[in-house]
Amino acid sequence: MSEAQHFLSGAPAPSSSRGAVVLAAGGTGGHIYPAIATAQELRQRGYHPVLLGQRGGMEERIAADSRLEFVGVSAGKFARTRPDPRELWRAARGFWEARRYLAGTRPVCVVGYGGFASLPGVMSGQSLGIPTVLHEQNARLGLTQRLALRRAHTVATAYPEVKGLPTGRGTLVGMPVREERMERADALRELGLQDGPLTIYVTGGSQGSQALNDAVPSVLRHLFGDEGLWHSGSVQVMHSTGLRWVREVSGRVHGIEWYKTSGFVNAVAAWSAADLAITRAGTGTLAEAAFHGVPLIMVPLPTSAENHQFYNARSVEEGGAGRLVEQKDLHQNLGRVVHECLDHDTRNAMRARAAARSPQGAAQLLADAVEQALRGRARKHRSSPAGS
Repeated sequence: MSEAQHFLSGAPAPSSSRGAVVLAAGGTGGHIYPAIATAQELRQRGYHPVLLGQRGGMEERIAADSRLEFVGVSAGKFARTRPDPRELWRAARGFWEARRYLAGTRPVCVVGYGGFASLPGVMSGQSLGIPTVLHEQNARLGLTQRLALRRAHTVATAYPEVKGLPTGRGTLVGMPVREERMERADALRELGLQDGPLTIYVTGGSQGSQALNDAVPSVLRHLFGDEGLWHSGSVQVMHSTGLRWVREVSGRVHGIEWYKTSGFVNAVAAWSAADLAITRAGTGTLAEAAFHGVPLIMVPLPTSAENHQFYNARSVEEGGAGRLVEQKDLHQNLGRVVHECLDHDTRNAMRARAAARSPQGAAQLLADAVEQALRGRARKHRSSPAGS
C-alpha cells in the first residue's frame, strides 16, 4: 500500500461483510474512542470498520487494543497562531496516502470525527465521491469539520445546537462512548485498588493534564493525610497522569499507599470503580462519566477553542451532575469542593443526575446516520439518467 501503513490487528472481515466503513479519527482520545464505539456497532451490523489516522499516533495503539484494522498516514497539525509550512506538507502527503488507500479499497462510507488526524481521510474520501458523514462533538463546529462541511452527506452532532453549523444541517445523535461496564469488584482488582474505601478517579484525558497533575496530589494529600479532615484509610485515588508525566507525579506521591498513579489506565475499569472523578471537561470525558453515572469535579481547559470546556462544565453543573472549578482557582477551591462532594447524599443525588445524562445509544444513532447516507447514495444512483 505504498507509504500508508496498513495492518490488521483483529480477525479478517467476514465474507458476508456489507462493505468497509473508514473511520477517520486521531490525535486525542476524545476523537478516537467515539470512533471505536461506532466501529463496534458497525461490526455488529455486518460492516467492516477500519480506523484511519496518524501513523505512530495513539490511535494506532488503541486500534490494536480494540482488534480493529488500522491505516496510518501522515497528518499535519494546524496551529492558528503560528502556522508551520512543514505541517501543510505533512497534511498534503497524508491526503495522497489516504486517497491511494481509499481508491484501492473503495469503502462504502468515510466517517470523520474532527481533529487534524481526521482530515486526510475525510478530504480524500470526498475527492473520490465516497459518501462522508461528520461527527461534531462540541457545541461549536471545528476547523476540520468546516473544511469538509459542504460535501458531507450528514453532520451528526453531540449537542442540539452547534454554532457555525447552518440550520437544518445537523442530526442529533449524542456522543458515542464504549458502552461497557465492569463489576465494581472486578474493576478494583484490575486497578490494584481495595474494595471499601471511597474511590476517586483523576484524569486529564488520554494525554494527561499538567495542571491537574501539579495541583491534585498536593490538595488531596492535605485533605486526606494524617492531619486531614478524613483519615487516609477511607479513601483511595487512581490518578491517570498521561505517559509523559507519570514518573514526575509518581515521585511526588511516593509512600502514599492510598494514592495510585499510572500513565494510562483502562478507562472502563476506572469509571466502573469510581465514586467521584476529577477531570477536564471535554465532551468525551463528560459522556463517559454520564454513561457510568459518576459525579464529577470538572476543571475546564482554559485554552480550549472558544472556551468550550467551560460551557460544557457549566451545563453539567447546572444539571446537578457535577461541580465546576476553574483552573485559576484550583489550589484555592479544589479541596473545599472535594470535601463537599464526600457527603453520601450529595454524591447519590449527583450520581442520579449524571445517569440521566447518559449517552447510551449514541453509537447506534451514528451508525443509523451512516446507513441513511448509504441509502441516500443508492437512491441518487438509481435516479441518475446514466444509472451511475
